[in-house]
Amino acid sequence: MKSQLTITVGAILAFGLVGCTPSSQHQTHAPAAPEVNSGAFSTGRYRNLFVEAGHSPQEVTDRINAAFQQLFHGDPQSEAVYYPVGTNTNGPLAYIHDIGSRDVRSEGMSYGMMIAVQLDKKTEFDALWNWSKTHMYHASSNHHAYEYFSWSMATNGVPNDEMPAPDGEEYFAMSLYFASARWGDGQGIYDYRTEADRLLTDMRHRQVITGPTVTGTKSAGAIFDPNYKMVRFTPDTANWNHTDPSYHLPAFYELWARWGPEADREFWSQAAEASREFFQGTAHPVTGLAPDYANFDSTPWAAPWKPHSADFQFDSWRTAMNWSVDWAWWAKDVRQRELSDRLQAFFESKGISSYGNQFTTDGTQFGSDHSTGLVAMNTVAGLATTHPRSGQFVEALWNTPVPTGQWRYYDGMLYLLALLHCSGEFRIWTPL
Repeated sequence: MKSQLTITVGAILAFGLVGCTPSSQHQTHAPAAPEVNSGAFSTGRYRNLFVEAGHSPQEVTDRINAAFQQLFHGDPQSEAVYYPVGTNTNGPLAYIHDIGSRDVRSEGMSYGMMIAVQLDKKTEFDALWNWSKTHMYHASSNHHAYEYFSWSMATNGVPNDEMPAPDGEEYFAMSLYFASARWGDGQGIYDYRTEADRLLTDMRHRQVITGPTVTGTKSAGAIFDPNYKMVRFTPDTANWNHTDPSYHLPAFYELWARWGPEADREFWSQAAEASREFFQGTAHPVTGLAPDYANFDSTPWAAPWKPHSADFQFDSWRTAMNWSVDWAWWAKDVRQRELSDRLQAFFESKGISSYGNQFTTDGTQFGSDHSTGLVAMNTVAGLATTHPRSGQFVEALWNTPVPTGQWRYYDGMLYLLALLHCSGEFRIWTPL
């Protein structure tokens, strides 16, 4: 395993002394909440909200390990979302299954890889990546989604929709960079750094290609808009003049500005700033709720096929995680703390143990389920909050069991991501 040490003093602290995972023998203690310009990238300090709330480091480690074990290796009928499915010439294969929707999604595959690299689970990481490259990846240079990944597939590898969903590509790229830094690069598809560089270049520069698909003839190009410097809702030219707030990942862009192909590093730095400004406009000024889909000017976008996409729904649960992790890692925009305070104040007002899961952005509820995935994301917002109400959200997540049953895929992935973020175990793994 590669060391996390770098040549800078701050990064030595970040990636050498406290860069352990829950399976490590060394435990870290929770530092004080970060102040401006003291994010984890420069200080090496990752908050453990559970320890701050009074739980022991060992309890936290046990909770994370138990959640991983259940979701990846639990009962396949009622608990697991990770499914091994044989081998090919590149080794074992496995997929993350959306049980409720009966498909395999690039979102879930990339989340599974990120979880695996954070927990030092190379076997699971490689098996997921192998399935993604074998079945989801488009290697034909005349395919409209060339060098991208189908966002939805049947478990037998037949695509439901060959167009990519950009959050999948973003998490694939970031998890590959972390894998390269943590484990070193291998051969072929396991040359993680080369794979990440290629994907990042295509996300920025892919030219428009038109061709037949299982859903008709389509044209697709780059995943990022070159003028707004924002991630597109889709690279499909029919709908690419929009975005999805939950796809904005400035914490990742800052790393790409340091580690990605040199020609595009300035672009990624600008993309991080563009997303920070975008968050300020797309989050409601009273509730802090963001819409599922938005225009590049940050106003909500009601897609013709999904009128409620202008509201706070399942995608937008994740938006608060994105700005809060950006604050925790980089501490570049203090306004993100105000966003998290605003959001948690809204959900506190709706009943910490009973709030619904879908709202108009101004706060009118129309979905009554109290969803584990939203509980998880609202807790991650605590990485940026200034108000002590954050402790209520930490305890709410702590007291929430690992999801089981039909809808365990999305709730479970967000639950495990939140455990890692809120325990300080979702780390930046930096290359030597």
